[in-house]
Amino acid sequence: MDAQLHKHWEQFQQLVRKIISYNEALGLLYWDLRTGAPRKGTDIRSETIGILSTEGFKLQVSEEMGQLLAIFAEPQNEQQLDERSRRMVAEVRKNYEQSQSIPPEKFQEYTILSSQSEVKWEEAKENSDFAGFEPYLSRIVALKQEFIDYWGVKDTRYDTLLDMYEPEMTVEKLDAIFDRLKARLVPLVQAIQKSTFEPETGFLKQLFPKEQQKKLSLFLLEQMGYDFEAGRLDESVHPFATGLNPRDVRITTKFHQDDVLSAIYSSLHEGGHALYEQNVDIELAGTPLAGGTSMGIHESQSRLWENMIGRSRPFWNRYFTDLQQHFPEQLKDVTAEQLFLAANRVENSLIRIEADELTYNLHIIIRYEIEKMIFNEGLSVKELPATWNAKYQDYLGLTPPNDGVGVLQDVHWSGGDFGYFASYSLGNMYAAQILNTMRQEIPNLDNLIEEGKLAPIKEWLTDKIYKYGKSEKPAEIIKRVTGEELNPDYLADYLEAKYTEIYKL
Repeated sequence: MDAQLHKHWEQFQQLVRKIISYNEALGLLYWDLRTGAPRKGTDIRSETIGILSTEGFKLQVSEEMGQLLAIFAEPQNEQQLDERSRRMVAEVRKNYEQSQSIPPEKFQEYTILSSQSEVKWEEAKENSDFAGFEPYLSRIVALKQEFIDYWGVKDTRYDTLLDMYEPEMTVEKLDAIFDRLKARLVPLVQAIQKSTFEPETGFLKQLFPKEQQKKLSLFLLEQMGYDFEAGRLDESVHPFATGLNPRDVRITTKFHQDDVLSAIYSSLHEGGHALYEQNVDIELAGTPLAGGTSMGIHESQSRLWENMIGRSRPFWNRYFTDLQQHFPEQLKDVTAEQLFLAANRVENSLIRIEADELTYNLHIIIRYEIEKMIFNEGLSVKELPATWNAKYQDYLGLTPPNDGVGVLQDVHWSGGDFGYFASYSLGNMYAAQILNTMRQEIPNLDNLIEEGKLAPIKEWLTDKIYKYGKSEKPAEIIKRVTGEELNPDYLADYLEAKYTEIYKL
């Protein structure tokens, strides 16, 4: 890199680092807002978040940034950048082009609104009050529609949103993937419903004190390799992970005293997200590449640890004793096999985050179809509860008794995260495909899990996925790790094999 270009590169890095510092401060404010900030201070906090977000936004679309990106786009300059630097420039340019089209005052309005909306959602969910939340959600949808026009409509309006979370993913591709998946999973669910075998779950319906649940969650997170010197566990209405930087990745869970498995699996799920962010190559810290490459790949890690490891028979053969030691009276007459079967019971249910591994994908398809209806077909926010309830009846044979366990159950829409939900099922598919390769390269995988030796799993994932951060695209990662493009058959194969054995089909 010649001297003049090196000077521009240093200027670029300083500007990017400043933007990332704003984002880290904002991440901390959001985390505090969701984990116990005083309710009376939320409106003023939201305004603070809006002001700081706008300052970072202005830096992102500044004349200085535009000039630097133009310099790096010149062929004689671009060829002097190494591959990682080119990826960094490409990531910043994508954000620049998206953000430059949005007027700063619109961005600030949206940021303040979405921050206030998340607080109002908590209240609405608790009181099953969709009418009280509707004005906030309606405005968020309206602004998202405006932003799509600013960004430019791809093949469909919803494609524009999908690309934000899973680069290069489209409705056309997803429809084909989901149709292929439904063709194999729906008959499997139907066969299970006809099975005479039913796992015993009555022992789970007892009082499991919150404090002991937290101790167990902390223990399991430590076992999977979560670094508590670079993170912490808190409680929130809806579990989430926040990566401020690779050395500060925080997670939350939610404790139900009448459901010991909920917190366990929420903790493993968020722990999977956190392992990804904690193990990004430290050289990427302070750059836009220091995070997960897409939400689909990110969810592959949370779903891999939560389900494919955490709901496996080897896992409970090893960790049931620890669970029993935390709740000796409640589980004194229960075996590891009984717990394994109970943890994998298939049952149509209303709550996505507590759904079983098989029907979970139907919860995602419902949300995906509703989001398409909002942005491609003009479904109004007022129509959401009725549409939601109808789809739950069609897909799962259930009608929510109230909106708190229906259309209000997820936090995502309150923050404007439309286009996100498909990432969960994509994550399941990526995870199954990655697991297939992991089994080939770690032949004694089940033995390691049964012995509580989870470190080799984390090390393999770090080497194959985590350390790269955003320096590779999702399609590049799945092809490099597994040797082929995303293939939903691996998930169908995994689920068919697992549940055929459990339900004696």
